[in-house]
Amino acid sequence: MTISSDDELDRLKEIGRIVANTLAAMGTAIEPGMTTSELDELGRTLLERAGATSAPELCYGFPGATCISVNEEIAHGIPGNRRIAAGDLVNIDVSAQKNGVFADTGASFAVPPVTKAIERLCRDGRRAMWTGIRQIGANKPLSGIGTAIGAFARRNRYTLVQNLASHGVGHSLHEEPTDIATWPVRSDRRIMNEGLVFTVEPFLSLGAVWAQDGGEAGDAWTLFSSPRAPTVQYEHTVVATRNGPLVVTLPG
Repeated sequence: MTISSDDELDRLKEIGRIVANTLAAMGTAIEPGMTTSELDELGRTLLERAGATSAPELCYGFPGATCISVNEEIAHGIPGNRRIAAGDLVNIDVSAQKNGVFADTGASFAVPPVTKAIERLCRDGRRAMWTGIRQIGANKPLSGIGTAIGAFARRNRYTLVQNLASHGVGHSLHEEPTDIATWPVRSDRRIMNEGLVFTVEPFLSLGAVWAQDGGEAGDAWTLFSSPRAPTVQYEHTVVATRNGPLVVTLPG
């Protein structure tokens, strides 16, 4: 999606605000003993109340309104009977559609009490995302995002999951440009055109470099860290402008 009118931008901002508010409310609601299904139902209620439709359900038939991944699960976790416990690391990914426009956001939440290492991982996961976002602007290279995040991860002794990439969003949940790396890829020569809409969503880890399915014992959706290690994801939907990044998935 490339923004072509004020109306289009207004619709993107509206759905961006809706998914951001939903994510913030879900994060606040997390408490030990609740199931991921109960947390997902809160997300569904908030999206529907705002007139929005869950994007993973709409586009892919995903069995939940939001993706909720706990600990070793790092993406596309199915809400269900799993009970959240103290010390868990919970990732929530909220994406939705309203008036023909999609937005996508996500964050990881540590359920107290957690170790200092996990607290730092969450803090630095946000820092890694914003490091990438600061590279955004019209006529700048897409690869600058992954180069900057990669330098941040290396400097702070983290790894990056390198098969879950950022992506275009707007007319659909996943669209061109695809495979926007949040790790260094020198061969990517693509340039951000003015008005381009896409996500920035690094997966920062204490050792994982890959996301893998659960094999024969798994479901068709949930991805796990490989090798197993605490991993966080933070995500915003952003527009590339002449003045730099415009983040549309902030609560308000």
